Amino acid sequence: MRFDVLTLFPELFAPQLTVGITRRAFESGQVDVRLNNPRDFAQGNYRRVDDRPFGGGPGMVMMAEPLTRCLQHVRTQRADTAPVVLFSPLGKPLNHTMVERWAGSSGAILVCGRYEGIDQRFIDAHVDEQISLGDFVISGGEIAAIALLDAVARLQPGVLSDQESHQLDSFNPALDGLLDCPHYTRPEDWEGRNVPEALLSGHHAKIERWRRDQRLQLTAKLRPELIQRARAAGRLSTHDESCLAQQN
Repeated sequence: MRFDVLTLFPELFAPQLTVGITRRAFESGQVDVRLNNPRDFAQGNYRRVDDRPFGGGPGMVMMAEPLTRCLQHVRTQRADTAPVVLFSPLGKPLNHTMVERWAGSSGAILVCGRYEGIDQRFIDAHVDEQISLGDFVISGGEIAAIALLDAVARLQPGVLSDQESHQLDSFNPALDGLLDCPHYTRPEDWEGRNVPEALLSGHHAKIERWRRDQRLQLTAKLRPELIQRARAAGRLSTHDESCLAQQN
């Protein structure tokens, strides 16, 4: 799959593409990331990409023309009609279901806004989907783009050392959309805090039951709406409901 990123700060992506386990996806080309700077398509001696907003107000707004020229250049380099995605507080919050969809796609064109925003006319003319990281504002779309690329990369075959690892992640349908359980490693006793007995038992069914109960209890405490979602989907067993009832 191929992701073309429109960004004024392509240097921000270098660590993501070359460091950590997900670099395997980028180095192998499983996730082909290409960085495109709208400033390279701006006109004039100063290569201006922003201007003051009509109507007044603080800050600057990214101009539609340099972004459009950059997008057109990307279109000529691609042999598909990839959707254009803008990272924006107005977008749908990114979640695991969306990540899985992008991980199985042929890619997209990712637009990273800066300053007070992007000229709405560019958005109206070219953007197919808007994505948000949550109810807060960051300085630009680059951090959001990096988050999406990382999440997509780790789902690619062979990227994680254990192919089943991501199946145990929080929010994964394999866990009925619940949060993950706590994890422990050596030593068994650390500063008077012991590893739960069930994990030392060697009894596979007992271990899995403990992990399931922990997922249920943590999710009910921290993200109760996920419990309601799993319940509505019929994913909770009688034992699950009993575990939740005991917590209450």
